[in-house]
Amino acid sequence: MKIYIDGEYYEKDQARISVFDHGLLYGDGVFEGIRIYGGRVFKLNEHILRLFASAKAILLDIPMSPSLMSETVLEAVRVNNKADGYIRVVVTRGRGDLGIDPAKCPKPTVIIIVDDITLYPAEMYERGIAVVTAASRRLAIDGLDPRIKSLNYLNNILAKIEAKQAGCLEAVLLNPQGYVSECTADNIFIIKGGVLYTPATIEGALDGITRETVLELAAGLSLPCKVCALSRYDLYNADECFLTGSGAELMPVVSVDGRRIGRGTPGDLTLKLLAGFRRLAAETAG
Repeated sequence: MKIYIDGEYYEKDQARISVFDHGLLYGDGVFEGIRIYGGRVFKLNEHILRLFASAKAILLDIPMSPSLMSETVLEAVRVNNKADGYIRVVVTRGRGDLGIDPAKCPKPTVIIIVDDITLYPAEMYERGIAVVTAASRRLAIDGLDPRIKSLNYLNNILAKIEAKQAGCLEAVLLNPQGYVSECTADNIFIIKGGVLYTPATIEGALDGITRETVLELAAGLSLPCKVCALSRYDLYNADECFLTGSGAELMPVVSVDGRRIGRGTPGDLTLKLLAGFRRLAAETAG
């Protein structure tokens, strides 16, 4: 594995950044997680545009253009000869001092990692997973806009710990008003009465690339979609439920807080959307 750092490639064991990098010291930076299918990068343009939008929102000036960043990502995939896998693009504020002042960081750090990722066991896509509601609440939107895909993930990590302690792989985060926002690393959808629902970004949900892809797939199936506020009551009484994300792709959920969803197995419409997503990934690879 060769890791890109600021214009150079390093072997995994030799890849280093400064201990004074503000990405390490304060989580000051942004990132994207992107999939590779058949040697082709899935939704690269959308991911790069979101990366630059996140950076702009925190006044982080990425030291290359979006087009050059896209070319660099593709180059990193070629250098690593990766046909199927996962790309992590990270831009930190860069090296500074022990104060939080971003002005003390003259040059951002750009890192591109091309590797594998497996968030869930393969058999779970056929059986579905159980999730729980975390006691930890999603950060309020007036404190940190959820559309910023930042390196500040402690909120998500604490919820992930709660999920693991409950014997689950994933947890649902509620916003300060008690509405569903998202899971620790995925967007969440439900289906009720033949309508697809997902929380709005204003409720604390990331504007996910896979989320948007699923909404497009649903439109192709003439499945009505509503982006709106959802409560735990809505989750508990859903006919179907699933999660989406670049790492997870599309994962069926069969139980929320011990309440069985539908038949307790992945729902028919969920499986249709999963099949549609896999076809789209295969077309990308083709």
